[in-house]
Amino acid sequence: MQLPIQSQSALYAEPWEAAATPADLGRIARAADRSGFAYIASCDHIAIPRRLAEGMSTVWYDPVATLAYLAGITERVLLLSHVAVVGLRHPLITAKQYATLDHLSGGRLILGVGAGHVREEFEAVGADFDGRGPVLDETVDALRAALGPEEYPEFAGERFSFGGLGQLPRPAQEKVPIWVGGSSPAAVRRAAVRGDGWLPQGDPRDRLPAQIAQVHALRAEAGVEEPIVIGAITEPLYVGEPGWPVGRRTLTARPEALAESLREYAAIGVHQIQVRFRSRSVDELTDQMAAFGADVAPHLDK
Repeated sequence: MQLPIQSQSALYAEPWEAAATPADLGRIARAADRSGFAYIASCDHIAIPRRLAEGMSTVWYDPVATLAYLAGITERVLLLSHVAVVGLRHPLITAKQYATLDHLSGGRLILGVGAGHVREEFEAVGADFDGRGPVLDETVDALRAALGPEEYPEFAGERFSFGGLGQLPRPAQEKVPIWVGGSSPAAVRRAAVRGDGWLPQGDPRDRLPAQIAQVHALRAEAGVEEPIVIGAITEPLYVGEPGWPVGRRTLTARPEALAESLREYAAIGVHQIQVRFRSRSVDELTDQMAAFGADVAPHLDK
């Protein structure tokens, strides 16, 4: 699940998140750890321009700092950047940050990457906004080298080149998974050709089969034989019958019926689903997470 609190876009933040504390964020992460969730995720924006602040808000925690903090108070849940806008930083900087996070967490990192969409962010740090797609392609390739097992990684590309520069600690994992986010044709191709996983950005169920088929076709065309993890972001969820208006798009049902609906994702070729629960407080959210882990998740593989 994408963590609340750490990003508070008007598209999805609940009212209670505005006054939430780091302790609340920790409670939610520990609830995910305890309830068997596969991963917790944190977003990435450096700074939000005034023209976008009303909709996006300016609350965007740094993903490396956030996931590192949560790594220290959890035991097994994986840590996903969803997504890191890696084109804002040199690949060696990104590699240093996330290799350290993987090392400290005992190998729990999944590096989710995306192209970004806020021009002012790129301009403020001197990054190439108009060329962010090709920059991301090369950055992923550079990160493959920089996050590998070698103390002195080597890479030579059009924009980035490094060699003879040692970086320790190395990641705990032999290969850090890189999941590519986005649903545009360029993002789908990037995921298919370069990714270990694909993170679509809220595609509805009826669009996913064609997108998934395209991912597999492009991957085969590129000669990539390794399997790819296909993800999906589900509709908002509420386990049970809510006593308050949760919105018409929210899936609400008893656990078995909710699981039956979510199993449709597996039937169309999805391997992992990212869930979000409607809630009015941190207590209601952690209760929803516990109910999902105990009563819904066991039915998902049937």
